[in-house]
Amino acid sequence: MRRWSVLGVLLLAVLLLAGCAVGPSQRPPVAVRGEQLPAAPPTSAAGPPADPDLLPDSDPVRTTGFTDCTAGTAAALTTAGTPLPAGRVLSVGCARLTVPADRDRPELGPARLGLTRVTTPGAADGRPALVVLGDTGTDGSARAAVSLAARLPAAVLDRYQVIGVDRRGTGEDLLDCAPVDARAALLDAGPDRRDEAAMTALLERAREVVQDCNLLLSGTLTSYRAASGADDLESLRSVLGAARLDLLAVGDGADAAAAWIGAHPGSVGRVVLDGPGDPTLDEPARTETTTAAAEKAFDAFAGACTASPTCPLGPDPRGYVDELVFRLSRTALPVGDGDAVTAGATLRAVRSVMSQPARWPELQSALVAAGDGDPAGLVRILAPLGGPQGRFDATLATRCNDSRVRITPGEAADLAGQWAQRFPLFGVAAAQELVACGPWPSGGPVTPAAPRGAPPPPVVVIGTAQDPRSPQSGAERTAQQLATGRLVRWQGSGTGAYPRTPCVTDVVDRALLTGRAPSQPVVCPP
Repeated sequence: MRRWSVLGVLLLAVLLLAGCAVGPSQRPPVAVRGEQLPAAPPTSAAGPPADPDLLPDSDPVRTTGFTDCTAGTAAALTTAGTPLPAGRVLSVGCARLTVPADRDRPELGPARLGLTRVTTPGAADGRPALVVLGDTGTDGSARAAVSLAARLPAAVLDRYQVIGVDRRGTGEDLLDCAPVDARAALLDAGPDRRDEAAMTALLERAREVVQDCNLLLSGTLTSYRAASGADDLESLRSVLGAARLDLLAVGDGADAAAAWIGAHPGSVGRVVLDGPGDPTLDEPARTETTTAAAEKAFDAFAGACTASPTCPLGPDPRGYVDELVFRLSRTALPVGDGDAVTAGATLRAVRSVMSQPARWPELQSALVAAGDGDPAGLVRILAPLGGPQGRFDATLATRCNDSRVRITPGEAADLAGQWAQRFPLFGVAAAQELVACGPWPSGGPVTPAAPRGAPPPPVVVIGTAQDPRSPQSGAERTAQQLATGRLVRWQGSGTGAYPRTPCVTDVVDRALLTGRAPSQPVVCPP
């Protein structure tokens, strides 16, 4: 069987990326959530402020236990495509947070999550913390804090120490449990595999993933979900000694943060949710809306390319990709050792980069090179997605655990037929992803219906028009459910609007620096 995911060249690419990772492989523990942990500082019991747009004051935090891991930061950021701006110097510390694997099942023991603390050199330890929670589809680990700190406005970086926490299954807690062949089969499935027989075969490969992951994880498979991320945030708040937590959460990290807000409204400080999904939807409606959003994002990608007279994909980028996928579905692109880049893997590479407009030129070059018979560019894009140290397992687990609905192969085949017409690039792959969740235990909703108890302070909720992870309606519905959500719509592209555009940056900086949320919905131009 051909697959790209176990290529020797791919493994080399992964090792090179790992070599640039921030921090040591063994981080010091900062606390244990459990009997040894002091009681959490009380949340604020004060009533709502007289000014409804006023946000709580930021609390100083304690950040002992971090060890310096600054070495390699600049190289890692350059590799990730977010180099440090001229004149910016960062100091990076690393630690680990120990939390229960499952709060409802203490017999399962602990989970250990990586923490990264980013400051300007010589910054005081007691300054407030801006906690960063990333997206599992891009970088849901503590490294996201370093990438963000490289781009933050100087005033924000001077006020806060930026603290990133690993999502379950990422970074220090990397989830790597799927059999290599089964993972490759799910990634390599092409648009021609859309009938019920093909979907049944994919279901069997997904069953292998669940069986192996269950055995390896000793019953903790269902802990990779938004609700666990919410619990982890509350554990971190306790460790930092803050009555309220200031937080910037992106993508499905914003989904986890919304769950935390609902469960702990009294813990909410100055919070920004950047690109949350629609908490009112379950499958298949959720995947339908995100696939439509991904197609819109590709249109933006194509438009950005053709706006240049030298677009490497020619006057019709969609047509170029269609033709390349058709060719690869007949003959996969050889890489070596009998392996190859398939049509299905190519489409997944394209979709994965839609969330990161800064990498669109890289994707253009990789597609052109693949058209000329050179797979190296696509291999580099695919490495962090499905390689031995990739995001595939964590992304699959999070998506499946945050849904109650399971789709049969017959239903998936019907959806594939419909979506192939409506979403010609990504529709069939989206239906395949639904059937991949079939053997997983039934999960739960992403967020509670509404915050429990008193409403939280105002929460800035950002939606991006061409976000391939979530339509803008996800932010709108999240703001509605929170009751105090203050909506910001950006007519741009990608996952995570802050700080990529001046209008959004002004709104978020005002919230983080002066403690004022917008009084009315804001619409930001592209």
